[in-house]
Amino acid sequence: MNLPAGFAAPSADATPLPLHVVDRAGLADWRAGQPAPVGAWLDAHGFDGAPGTAALLPGAEGAAGAVIGVGDRLDPFSYAHAPLALPPHTFRLAGNHDADALVALRVGWGLGAYRFSRYRQPPRQPASLEVDNAAVALDALAACLRVRDLVNTPTEHMGPDQLEQVACEIAERHGAAIEVISGDDLLERNFPAIHAVGRASHRAPRLICLRWGDASHPHVALVGKGVCFDTGGLDLKPADGMRNMKKDMGGAAHAIALAEWVMARKLPLRITLLVPAVENAVGPNAFRPGEVIATRAGLSVEIDNTDAEGRVVLCDALAYAGEQSPELLLDFATLTGAARIALGPDLPALYSNDDALAADWLEAGQQQRDPLWRMPLWRPYWRYLTSGIADIANGGPSRMGGSITAALYLERFVPATQKWAHLDVYSWNDADRPGRPAGGEAQGLRAAFAMLQARAGR
Repeated sequence: MNLPAGFAAPSADATPLPLHVVDRAGLADWRAGQPAPVGAWLDAHGFDGAPGTAALLPGAEGAAGAVIGVGDRLDPFSYAHAPLALPPHTFRLAGNHDADALVALRVGWGLGAYRFSRYRQPPRQPASLEVDNAAVALDALAACLRVRDLVNTPTEHMGPDQLEQVACEIAERHGAAIEVISGDDLLERNFPAIHAVGRASHRAPRLICLRWGDASHPHVALVGKGVCFDTGGLDLKPADGMRNMKKDMGGAAHAIALAEWVMARKLPLRITLLVPAVENAVGPNAFRPGEVIATRAGLSVEIDNTDAEGRVVLCDALAYAGEQSPELLLDFATLTGAARIALGPDLPALYSNDDALAADWLEAGQQQRDPLWRMPLWRPYWRYLTSGIADIANGGPSRMGGSITAALYLERFVPATQKWAHLDVYSWNDADRPGRPAGGEAQGLRAAFAMLQARAGR
C-alpha cells in the first residue's frame, strides 16, 4: 500500500509511540489516568488541551508518547497541526474513537503533513501516524491532495496537454472512456467559444471528456474550468494579478479529483467529466475586446473583457453537458475575484437553480466541516450583461455583483429544466496555516462527494 506523507504501515520492526487526543473538556479525565510525573510535565509546559497544541510525554528513555489538543473532533483541521508540531517519530493512535472522528483525524493528519515537493524537498519530515484499513480516509485525502498538486504545479508542467495526460491516466486506472477534442477540431465539433479563448497559445485548446459508470445508474456531469494560465488576454492583468494564475485551473482540479474519488469508491453513479483546458494567452490571433463570438448553444457573446474568459470556455462545456440530460450538473471554477471580496478566501460561493440540490450540498458542507455559502441568482442583474450587438456580453461597464453576474452568465447556457449548481472556488491559501500550507487548496470537495454519496444511496 502506497501511503502519503505522514503515514506508516504497521510493522513488526517498529515500535510506534502512543498518541493521545484530548480536548479541554476531557483533559481532566485523561490526566487522571496518567502517572503523576506526566501531569507535572504537562503543567511545566503549560499544556491545557487547547485546540492546536501538542506535547511530548516523558519516559524513562526519552519520549513515551504524545498528546495533542483539538477542538471539533469531526473537523479534519482540528488535527492538522500535529504532524509538524511533533517530531518525526511514528505514532499509533491511543484510545477509542468513533468512526467519523477517526476519518477526520486521518484526513486532517494527511492535510497537515502535506508539502508540495516536486521541485524541492521539505525542510523536515512530518511525524507519521500508523494506519491500516483506512481506505475511506485515504481516498478522501487523496482527492484533496490531487487538487493541491494540480494547482501547485506551474503551467510549464501543467498546461492543457499535461492536464489531458492526468485525465488519461485516471481513466486508464479506473476503466473509464476518454475523448479529447483539440485545436481546430473544436470548431468542427461546435465548441467555438473554447477555441476562441485558447487559440492564441502555442498549446492547443481542448475539451477533455471522461465517461465512467453503468448506464443504469444516475448520471452526474462534472465540469471544471481548466484555464491553465490566465494572462488576462489583451485586457492584460497587472503583474501582481497574474502572479498566481497557474491556479486558474483550480476548478478543473476539483472536478477531476471529484470524478476520481467517485470512481475509487465505486459509487453507483454514471459520471461525465468535462474539462475545457486552455491558456488565455496574448498573441496575434488572441480574441479581442469588442469581438462577437459564437457558442455551442447558438447564443452570440460580445467580449467586453478578455479577462472574463473562464465563463466563455465554460459556456460551451455546460451546453454540451446539458445536451446529455444528466440528473445533476455541477461545475467548479476559479471564476471571480468578486466572490473573494464578498466571502473571503475560505468560503466558496455556491449558486444553484435547484433549492434541494443547494440544500443538500450546504448540509453536506456542515457535516464534513467543509463550508460553502449560497449566493443568489438575482436575475434583475441580467442588465449588467446587456450587449448592444449580441445576445449577451461576457461582462459590462458595472462592477456591481460581479460573482452573481458571472453565475447568471453560466446559467444562460444551462437548459431550463436541468438541475445545476456552480461553485466559485478560490482554490488557494495565501499564507501558511496549520494544515493549510500556502498554495493550492481543495474547497467544497469533501462536501460535494458526501452530497453525491448520499444521493447515490437514496
